[in-house]
Amino acid sequence: MASNSTAAASHGQCLPKTSSRCLTPSVTATHDFEVTSYPLLHGIGVEKLVSSTVFSVGGFNWTISFFPDGVRHGSFGNASAFLNCLSPEKDVRARFTLNLLDKSGTQVTKFEEMKYTFTPKCVYQGYAQFIGKSWLKSWSDSNGSFIIRCVLTVIGEPRTEVKRSRVLVPGRSLQDQLEDMRKKGEGGDVTFSVCGNLFHAHRCLLAARSPVFKAELFGPMKEKAAQSIKVVDMEPPIFEALLHFVYTDSMPHDEHSKDWNTAKLQHLLVAADQYGLDGLVALCESKLCESIDVETVARTLVLAEQHHCKDLQEACVEFMAPQNVLQAVMETDGFKHLVASCPLLMKDILEKISLTD
Repeated sequence: MASNSTAAASHGQCLPKTSSRCLTPSVTATHDFEVTSYPLLHGIGVEKLVSSTVFSVGGFNWTISFFPDGVRHGSFGNASAFLNCLSPEKDVRARFTLNLLDKSGTQVTKFEEMKYTFTPKCVYQGYAQFIGKSWLKSWSDSNGSFIIRCVLTVIGEPRTEVKRSRVLVPGRSLQDQLEDMRKKGEGGDVTFSVCGNLFHAHRCLLAARSPVFKAELFGPMKEKAAQSIKVVDMEPPIFEALLHFVYTDSMPHDEHSKDWNTAKLQHLLVAADQYGLDGLVALCESKLCESIDVETVARTLVLAEQHHCKDLQEACVEFMAPQNVLQAVMETDGFKHLVASCPLLMKDILEKISLTD
């Protein structure tokens, strides 16, 4: 058993793991019951009540009952307020408060939260001594109305659920292993020649990742491409970076080094679009948006237009919009290339400038 665990760890496998947890659902809501013209209710009689409309919380219906002259037992000269669960078919656990607020919403009373189980035989619970009748009468003579606010939490039945997960045993990722095989030339069945440099790869993986590679390796031209494929108009570091993305879904590790500059990102963007690698196009576009400067913005803008990179194009135009920046850009060779290649883009740039003036 120990040897199997060691083997699993060395290969970076995911081992199954189970656990469980108890969940107790709950629903909390607030209902405001406004009592108007209280002086007219004074003297209504003991056990006589006024009730709120029915409101629903946690799948049960509730009302607030207010007894202006209190209840027969326990009120002792106080008005009473109760929460009523309407016809529960089973026990309902709840926590709630009932408090009195003035018309502006300022809280007048502050009762502690009550914990209670409403049953089919006991549906009322609350405060027999909610507020003194004499105090409420004198206070309401000037205020006229008040609010009884109920904050109610209905507690559901506890349940246990099983959590299934997989524990990742430390090891190398699949992408790292595939990239390592490519660099070592292990199992390769296709070779690319780029400026005399040979790159070995695996045709099935290339075809799965790129529609262009798929057509080249498994389409009508596959026999011609059986031994070696010559790649033209591309530098070896760019093709290496392209293959790195195909195998790892990431940019090369030296992307932030001095050797990996804006010019190389521009060339990689062209290569990514050429081979239909939309993910790599998006990565290059993002990196180029972060590295826009006076010397490179014009050529970057041309590439953005030619390869339909809308976000990159907007970023370049916005960068060039200030007149002082545009004047500096106009002194570069890249700007001459921009004017010759994409004259219509100048309209967008001029419109941006007019907006910033």
